[in-house]
Amino acid sequence: MFMQRPEIRIVGLGGALTSKVSSSRRALELALQGAREAGASVQVFDLAEVDLPLFREGKKEIPASAIELCEAVKQAHGMIWCSPLYHGAVSGAFKNAIDWLQLLHDEQEPYLSKKIVGLTAVAGGVQALQAINSMEHMVRALRGWTCPFVVPVNRSYEVFDKSGNLIDEHIGKQLGFLGGEVCRNALNWQKDARLVSS
Repeated sequence: MFMQRPEIRIVGLGGALTSKVSSSRRALELALQGAREAGASVQVFDLAEVDLPLFREGKKEIPASAIELCEAVKQAHGMIWCSPLYHGAVSGAFKNAIDWLQLLHDEQEPYLSKKIVGLTAVAGGVQALQAINSMEHMVRALRGWTCPFVVPVNRSYEVFDKSGNLIDEHIGKQLGFLGGEVCRNALNWQKDARLVSS
């Protein structure tokens, strides 16, 4: 019996609070492009554009930006995260966005349950993997599943020019592959879920 392919929704989260062209935003875009080419619909939350105030536990007035982010994540089958490396970890703005996912703690499937998360990070030096390692701990704490393939983007000035154009095609292909892997893993998860529930 023919089964219609389920729609796969991927949410991208990343970027940097900078007046310059954000290489982490560009890396995220390339990964999302890979997810789109693999058949997913994508939505991006750029930290430079999303007005997320500092998360405070028990805050009564929830900002619309946080509600929008959490609703998109709730409806998504997977995510792609990309942060610049700041002082050995993710940026404060990125961590703050993740903290707002606390709003999903009372859902039937809380936080990132049953969601695949692809990880990439961008560094001016050679330690981008440190940010990815910290992201992996966050995904685990939020009950999500990380894609085994990760893309640390080191020496960002050798990967993107000052206008954000891709220089290193090899890294570009890796980012595209990452997005595709997130989509494919999310699709397989949905197929398994449909079989189990039938």
